[in-house]
Amino acid sequence: MTMPPKPYLYLDYAATAPLCAEAAEAMAPYDGVGEASLMLNANPNSLHSPGRTAYRALEAARRTLAECLGARRPDEVVLTGGATEADNAALWGLARAERDRRAQAGKPVAEPHVIVSSIEHAAVLRPAKTMRAAGFRVTELPVDRQGFVEVRALEAALGADTVLVSVQAANSEVGSVQPVRELAACAHEAGALFHTDAVQALGKVPLSVGEWGVDAASFSAHKIGGPRGVGALYLKARTPFEPLMRGGGQESGLRSGTQNVRGAVGFAAAARAATAHVADDAAAMAVLRDRLYGALAAFGPVQATVDVEPGSLDFLPNVVSVLVEGLESETMLLRFDGLGIGVSGGSACSSHSLDPSHVLLAMGVPADLAHGALRLSFGRGTTMADIDAFLAAMPKVLDWKRA
Repeated sequence: MTMPPKPYLYLDYAATAPLCAEAAEAMAPYDGVGEASLMLNANPNSLHSPGRTAYRALEAARRTLAECLGARRPDEVVLTGGATEADNAALWGLARAERDRRAQAGKPVAEPHVIVSSIEHAAVLRPAKTMRAAGFRVTELPVDRQGFVEVRALEAALGADTVLVSVQAANSEVGSVQPVRELAACAHEAGALFHTDAVQALGKVPLSVGEWGVDAASFSAHKIGGPRGVGALYLKARTPFEPLMRGGGQESGLRSGTQNVRGAVGFAAAARAATAHVADDAAAMAVLRDRLYGALAAFGPVQATVDVEPGSLDFLPNVVSVLVEGLESETMLLRFDGLGIGVSGGSACSSHSLDPSHVLLAMGVPADLAHGALRLSFGRGTTMADIDAFLAAMPKVLDWKRA
């Protein structure tokens, strides 16, 4: 008798989370074809009845997102095609607008200064690199061995010419949660704007852009169980901003392009589900995280990338990062995959690179050890049985030939 296939154990939520039931249910009415779905799938910028119906759904989703993000007004939420677009729009849009604002105020900056952390996602680091060719001076802030940006390091880097600071809220590879409120206050004291890539923080830690005091923040739907291809840029009211996407003037002129109503509705449903009980969910995931760190320490060639105390709130509750001496990340990922388990070696956006993670190198991890990085990430649906199944597979991966 043929046995049914063993369920795949997915432990790579930081790359993308499985579509949650709430998002799937919210988007289901949009998946029809022909005239039956016309009222929902019409252009929300059209004035006819189908267009107005789509518009109401879009604005309801925007209000929900604003509530979940802690924005004070729904119009502070600008819908985008994803977090990469939101990050690019924030860096270019804020930096150029602040530069121009100062020039119009009679305080021009010869070489406007932008500060980013050295462990940012590529969606921040790469546009920052291209900004140098456009006349901006860019500083990459160092981090300590645990992956944290120190407020005093930012203070030392700030100057009268600094127009923008961008520091992520939480790191996707090692899980370090930055002191966003303190960093934003520091930037503002120097007269600079502050943006944070909060993609990994949403749904994992209590979050409020209003309480953080940031000028802008980027978010992604698919990291919290929503659909791919939709994100959001929180843009505080009256913040100087020059649009990156120009065209028909949608999103109040801040991001042109016909909005993805279905995606926005799914994003809003996922955000509500992810934030409804975030403190309790985070505590439950932290138990799994702490179990993994404690058990993995018993394997000889394995060492934790960062020092995470049980119950710690300084690191994401759903990310575990270890270094395995003598094995490369790609080898381990393929072995785990062969056993029906999905893990990663770091950010999925750089998984095809043979170079060690820029995050680990910036933290001072030796390059040869960084080649053996292993990241596990999970979500609300992950159980202790899943963690135990992974731990049972670990010896086979470490000693593949004997297994």
